[in-house]
Amino acid sequence: MPDTLSILGDRFRRALSAAFGPRQADTDPMLTPATNPRFGDYQANLAMRLAKNVRMNPREVARKIIDQLETDDVLEKVEIAGPGFINLHLSATFLNDQITAMAGDRRLGVPSADPPQTVVVDYSSPNVAKEMHVGHLRSTILGDAIARLLAFQGHHVIRQNHVGDWGTQFGMLIEHMLDAAGDRDLGDYSVRDLDEQYRAAKKKFDSDPSFADRARRRVVTLQGGDEHSLELWRKLVAESFRHFSDVYRRLNVLLQESDVRGESCYNDQLAAVIDDLQKAGAIRKSRGAQVVYPQGFKDREGQPQAMIVRKSDGGYLYATTDLAAARYRVRELGAQRIIYVTDARQAQHFAMVFQVLRQLGWVAEDVQFEHLPFGAILGPDRTPFKTREGNTVKLVDLLDEAVKRAETIIEEKDPGLPADERRHVAEAVGLGALKYADLSNDRIKDYVFDWNRMLCFEGNTSPYLQNAYVRIRSIFRKGNIDPAAIRDAPIVTHEDPERRLALRLLRFPHVVDQVARSLEPHRLCTFLYELASAYHKFYETCPVLREGDDAVKNSRLRLGDLTARTLEQGLGLLGIQVVERM
Repeated sequence: MPDTLSILGDRFRRALSAAFGPRQADTDPMLTPATNPRFGDYQANLAMRLAKNVRMNPREVARKIIDQLETDDVLEKVEIAGPGFINLHLSATFLNDQITAMAGDRRLGVPSADPPQTVVVDYSSPNVAKEMHVGHLRSTILGDAIARLLAFQGHHVIRQNHVGDWGTQFGMLIEHMLDAAGDRDLGDYSVRDLDEQYRAAKKKFDSDPSFADRARRRVVTLQGGDEHSLELWRKLVAESFRHFSDVYRRLNVLLQESDVRGESCYNDQLAAVIDDLQKAGAIRKSRGAQVVYPQGFKDREGQPQAMIVRKSDGGYLYATTDLAAARYRVRELGAQRIIYVTDARQAQHFAMVFQVLRQLGWVAEDVQFEHLPFGAILGPDRTPFKTREGNTVKLVDLLDEAVKRAETIIEEKDPGLPADERRHVAEAVGLGALKYADLSNDRIKDYVFDWNRMLCFEGNTSPYLQNAYVRIRSIFRKGNIDPAAIRDAPIVTHEDPERRLALRLLRFPHVVDQVARSLEPHRLCTFLYELASAYHKFYETCPVLREGDDAVKNSRLRLGDLTARTLEQGLGLLGIQVVERM
């Protein structure tokens, strides 16, 4: 089904062509939902911008557009406000037809991408032999939400988990564990053991020169393909992957082990990257290292800024690996759009990598590279979130705490809920609250971690949205009504809260498209919160089960069912589950 904004956009393009000639037909009508019901349902804000091009007064421009605008079956009233805003009031018939069509569409009015793209989303990226911590939360759930939404649109989404599984630290760790293990097999260590062993190895590396030399030699043998060293390394990797998979499963994140393509996967391609840079004449020497100079980048002194691709000792860097990964994703995976979800500190690094890829012609101009930076999670003191002891918060511990707190709240609200069901609900509510608190914030900004706020059943929180879904489904249970039984009922809005709710629902396809373009999940969160709020106003004002007229009753039931489906789909795109009771 064509969404409302598309229909209005087509009408405006025809009106622009008729009023100002075909050259103006592609002018953006700047359509947006009205911010205040007093100003109509939608608003077109193009007259002020267009007035400069056609050298007319903005109100006169608006009048000429309105004179050519086809309104009969779509718009009940069109009016000019202020300096030239065009306020649009949908006709009741059109609104009812649109919302009924949306209710009958399994995709809720969201069109399939045409044409679909192959999109690589690079996210999460934990380090082997280390426990995942709170610092991995944002990349993991932001990336998962974006991947889900693009896949829902119909794009071919390839998830890539670029884990840190290679480098000097593994020579150091393996050498230390061989010293300390005795007869213990390295495969017997848990990831928490590995984390402790890594800290001990680092301390030893910094204080014992002979150990540091042995660790460096171990790196050489590992990178040279020594089978014994590789066997030890594989055991560290296998245990780490078990840990990552457990965290992803609990977080309802769709990353699989098959999506893991770590730094080690590009090890045999790094020499070729350097060779190709040399053939292109891009390599320069700087203090013994090999560097390239991405165009347009300057250092603090205003000189061209170097990007090191090979150290003086022959080792490679993140930039080399990222160049190799980008070439693999474009050449082997056929990526047309590549999205990197990492913290804001890496913004310049990726900008330089993208520039090198462009200036050397290693990727086509139509391939999109996007870095999605995000801010930090802060504690109450507005410093990076830590435990009371000042240590980094382990992600597993954070998930356990979210579920524990949610279970306590749910037990207070419904003591009669069976224990197994209470645990299931607590998982959905607690982890949903944790994820939504992150996703509902503008990703570029830091935010303060607050258990009380995120688990609140009021305001823009996941429990509030999940509870709205539960409330709708409880109406059907109370009335002993199967939603499928009313799925052919036409929706007819009579009262103003019904109309407001229908208008809010019709924005869903536009919001999905908007988030797919901007890659800002907080916009979807805002929509879902406003939708749930609109439903609560409808629920308080418009009786459903007490309504005597079956046509009105079924219309309101179907409107509620559509709201529940939209909440479920929207939360699902964020990786958050709904529950039937709570």
